[in-house]
Amino acid sequence: MLFMSSATPTSARVRRLPVVGALRLGRPSDVWFKPALSVVAAVAPPSLLLMTLGRLDLAPYTMAGSLCALYAHNRPYAARAKALAWVILGMLGGLAVALVSASLTRNAVVLVTVGALLAAVQKAGCDATRVGPPAHVILTFVSSAALFVPQTLGQAPGHLALAAAAGVWAWLVGMAPAPLRPHGPERRATAQALNAAAAYAETARGGEEGGAGARSAAYAAVHAAWQTLLAVRNRPSTTRRALERLVIRAEVALAAPADADPARLRSWARAVRGTGRIPRTGDPRREEDGLRREEDGLRPDGVGSRPDGAGQCRTEGGARLDDDSLRRDGDLLRERDELVGVAAERAVAPRPLRSRLGPLAPVAVRSALGCALAGYVSLALGAERPYWALVTAASLYQANITLTWSRAVQRVVGNLVGVLLFAAVAPVAQLGPLALVLCILACNFGAEALIGRNYWLGSVCVTPLALLVTELPGYQPTGELVTGRVVDTLVGALVGFVAAVAVTNRRAGRRVERALTTVDRAREHAARVAADPSSSPAALVAARRGLAAAVVDLRATADAAAGEWWQRALPLERVVLAEQAAHRTLAATVRRRGLLPDPGTTSTYTYTEGASP
Repeated sequence: MLFMSSATPTSARVRRLPVVGALRLGRPSDVWFKPALSVVAAVAPPSLLLMTLGRLDLAPYTMAGSLCALYAHNRPYAARAKALAWVILGMLGGLAVALVSASLTRNAVVLVTVGALLAAVQKAGCDATRVGPPAHVILTFVSSAALFVPQTLGQAPGHLALAAAAGVWAWLVGMAPAPLRPHGPERRATAQALNAAAAYAETARGGEEGGAGARSAAYAAVHAAWQTLLAVRNRPSTTRRALERLVIRAEVALAAPADADPARLRSWARAVRGTGRIPRTGDPRREEDGLRREEDGLRPDGVGSRPDGAGQCRTEGGARLDDDSLRRDGDLLRERDELVGVAAERAVAPRPLRSRLGPLAPVAVRSALGCALAGYVSLALGAERPYWALVTAASLYQANITLTWSRAVQRVVGNLVGVLLFAAVAPVAQLGPLALVLCILACNFGAEALIGRNYWLGSVCVTPLALLVTELPGYQPTGELVTGRVVDTLVGALVGFVAAVAVTNRRAGRRVERALTTVDRAREHAARVAADPSSSPAALVAARRGLAAAVVDLRATADAAAGEWWQRALPLERVVLAEQAAHRTLAATVRRRGLLPDPGTTSTYTYTEGASP
């Protein structure tokens, strides 16, 4: 993290590049088995059908479409349907350019140039649309490999048709769980937000180190949950509304972590992950340690009633209401107002794609230059498959230089171990077509099952997979494949990283300044809305969500800029102070909605439901 105690900004020029830390294994993804099983289900039928027909040489084209099943597993199914369709179209577009180029020329320098430009476009497009892992790497692998397969213009339509048919099958595989768990992605995102809020509450309550990191992670998880829930802009279902209420509870926990109940949050998270009913949240104020059931003196001014004894009140019509009824009614009103704000946010159009492409220019230039130079050097060394070096370079480029270095280390280690695995697997794969297909399926599953732990571990299976695919048209000498892969990996990693260092991202510091300005404006706007007694619930919720999104974007922008070289010192103290002020304002907006008592209040509080918030 970037939090500092000193008021003096530090320079971002000198930075230590990690090696061991880049190889450290993390926890597997919660849904690691979904992409792993999906890719096997998408690859197996087309490959086995072509094997039966004796045309296994066409399997690389069907595999191009099948690999689209790896995408969009974190999106609601309505949004996943659109995302998968765009991924398939993007894959077909890149493949079409590659096949036509391969048909028109066999000049390797021209083909490498085309592949590098495609890689840059694919990188920028995937980052701008935030399509998620595996992002541009699969698309670049497909198009780059197709560039160096002998081709004629007459063959291109048939090969594209095979890829499109497999892409349709991959789309069906990706959408297959929808009838069984129609809200599975939303449930997972909500559970992650609740668990992250619980972890932050535990850290804040215990005064442990790393509280700032836990807070940033919790805000990011809540923001991601809202993005998932708001990804579908049609009228929300009852289940989605219940999930939105739970995310609201996570926001309340972030505003007052000392008063939150981590056990309750985790209990809700466990219940949400299943297929049963969404748990009811109840009144959030009843969950605070400082409140007692024997509260008296309640004054429900907002509904035109007056106190009448401990725990009860009398309306002007003479009916007696107990405090539990008031709390339930008040909670329903608060949640209704929150959901009105959510509906207003759902109606807001997303940012135009053009505005998201601008900041990606340095990364796109790095990709184009690094991939081109890696391919040219590989050709100069006499490589038969320069696209391996090109794809290696394309896979490196991350948000900043430090992350790019880490990915280079992971890629080299994973590929070197992977070629050893291929040398062990090759004799089995060469026993026959069925053995080859089964080995490819096993590598597909292993890559997706392991890559969540660390990129290098997944690359251990990706490398033999790529080498086995080259044997689909016919078996080749194992020694030549291993040697070529090792050389191209080293060339791609070295040249690609040098290109990343050469193309500096001097805009990173300016983006931090703009992100700070955005946070300041969003905070001032949220404070004005919260202070205005006539502000509507929708306006208050929209202001709070806008500020939360600005804080998450500031943290991501500052982290990315801190990993860049050759730039001016970053205003790290301003970043910390802006985050702290924003978090205080977020807490104030939550209190303004009546979800928390004002600081310093006792267990006796005033109900004002029914009045303007």
